[in-house]
Amino acid sequence: MDQKLIVEHSRPEDQRPGTHLVVMLHGYGSHEGDLMGLLPALPEEGFTYASLRAPGAMPGGAGYEWFALTGLPERVGYSDEELRASTEAVIAWIEAERAGYSDVTLLGFSQGMAVATTAVRRRPDLARAVVGLSGFAAAPIEGFTDDAALTAREPRMPVFYGRDQADPVVPEEAVAHTLDWLRETCDVTKVLYAGMGHGVSNQEMKHVGEFLRHVLR
Repeated sequence: MDQKLIVEHSRPEDQRPGTHLVVMLHGYGSHEGDLMGLLPALPEEGFTYASLRAPGAMPGGAGYEWFALTGLPERVGYSDEELRASTEAVIAWIEAERAGYSDVTLLGFSQGMAVATTAVRRRPDLARAVVGLSGFAAAPIEGFTDDAALTAREPRMPVFYGRDQADPVVPEEAVAHTLDWLRETCDVTKVLYAGMGHGVSNQEMKHVGEFLRHVLR
């Protein structure tokens, strides 16, 4: 994987200082422009959105991946090494760019949520909040993630977790693990939607906007 991340911003550079930085991590087989399509439904004033392209290019120009997936739809299989490498790349980018912003929030869709949650398990001080959309949290990575430190964080990490209760992509086993982990380590706001599939909806984006305004006020 090429660990140099391509990034699309919602604001020109001179308008970013002092704003809330929301780092957006797309799903499997997508690209940095995808989540930027959510911006009309999200808070604009006081926010800068930065959408990162995953470092792994998929064969045939089919998009990008944070890590390869295997075993679907029965289970979520992946390489800890690939997840770790992508997480380290995201953390490094944030550390290089965060100066001047008021705070950082991570927003991940599908496998982007796995990267976002792994990042705060590695660095509980990295972000002020996390938004997870139709995704999952990975298993701990020995010697890399630190759930005890995240759990001890005060205040607890606010996490919005939205999904369709009939999501056809993320297996129930992964959802159950994610919910157990979130309840043990974070301050989770869980919202279920109907008819959304493995995607997002206008209602969910309204709720995400309310969550961001509330936790970042």
